[in-house]
Amino acid sequence: MLKVIFYLKAGKANKKGESPIFARVSYNQQSITMTTGKSILKERWLFTKNLRTVLKLEKEKVLKHSLDLFQLNLEKKFNELTKVSPDISLVQVKNEFNGKTTSQTKGASIVEIMDKHNVYFEKKVTAGERSKASFQKYGRSKELLVNFMKQQYGVEDFPSNEVSSAFVFNLESYLKYESNFKGRIGIRNNSMVKYMRMYKTACNYCIRMGLLEKNPFNLYDGKLSIKDAVFLTQEELDRIENKKFSVERLERVKDVFLFSCYTGYAPVDASNLTASNIFQDSSDSLWIMTNRAKTAIRANVPILPPTLKIINKYKNLQIGLIPQISNQKMNAYLKEIADLCGITKNLTWYVARHTFATTVTLGNGVRIENVSSMMGHTNIKQTQHYAKVLDVNVMEDMTKLKQKYS
Repeated sequence: MLKVIFYLKAGKANKKGESPIFARVSYNQQSITMTTGKSILKERWLFTKNLRTVLKLEKEKVLKHSLDLFQLNLEKKFNELTKVSPDISLVQVKNEFNGKTTSQTKGASIVEIMDKHNVYFEKKVTAGERSKASFQKYGRSKELLVNFMKQQYGVEDFPSNEVSSAFVFNLESYLKYESNFKGRIGIRNNSMVKYMRMYKTACNYCIRMGLLEKNPFNLYDGKLSIKDAVFLTQEELDRIENKKFSVERLERVKDVFLFSCYTGYAPVDASNLTASNIFQDSSDSLWIMTNRAKTAIRANVPILPPTLKIINKYKNLQIGLIPQISNQKMNAYLKEIADLCGITKNLTWYVARHTFATTVTLGNGVRIENVSSMMGHTNIKQTQHYAKVLDVNVMEDMTKLKQKYS
């Protein structure tokens, strides 16, 4: 439902001392401001409680009637447009209400672009093609963008064809050093770059839909900072696997962690696996077959003996292949397991995934293109990062060679 709130811009009084009345229009997490073309003395606005009390002055009665008519006509225009396009943006409603047709506007606005893309992305989530977590990040990226425009330009939206290099790099600076989320100021480089890429992705979608001619974010070339992935050595992996825990919750967490170490599945993918994801090929080998929720890329992985042992251990005890444990609890319990096993590394779900890529596969001679396929990577460059951290394998091989020559 469309929500309209009238408010006074007291800092912009005219020669008569009257301040302009604006309307804040909200719908489905969208928000815009509109001028009503009307004004009133601040004292009378406050005295009449925003014209909501019984009015005695004829001038104020006429003013109240004008605002009511403004809201009624705006709602009519909104209803007309949503019948044609249910996911229409408030910017389009504003332009139509003010008599600006699509051809007269300056092009799709930034907020309109994000809204159009996010409506499309939500459909992919509903269809199970993308994850809810990714959708939430796109929602957060829009929120950050709006906050930036309010702070930098004093507006809640911006025409896309007016987005300059200064806009883009001021946005980057804002995200990195000034944005505020849950009391934390600034965003780390990799997360910031991912947000900027989200804006670029949303614009590319609107280009495909014919809503945009060029991508204003094409000029952005920020790079992710590649850090060495934390993974377990075979000795550390064996240490956890051979450890027996008397506490049942720790035993379950250990098994879930090892399952990820031997399959490479991320948390959201591993927790969604069921018996229906297990297939047997023509040579009687068992596979887990599924799509990665994050990228919708196929990620089929052969079932190794340690994986099969864990699957059989929990067979018919729950809906999924493995026990359901939240990320937060999982990571907390993993710290306890690390302490009990004498491992100083910070164990998380993703250490297990990195262990699969390095120690379990690449470290045992599995070709990098096959590792990339099993991990559901969109390109082999993502997997090459893991190969770089395996220089230790070169030394091990050379040590064997030295022994032959000694």
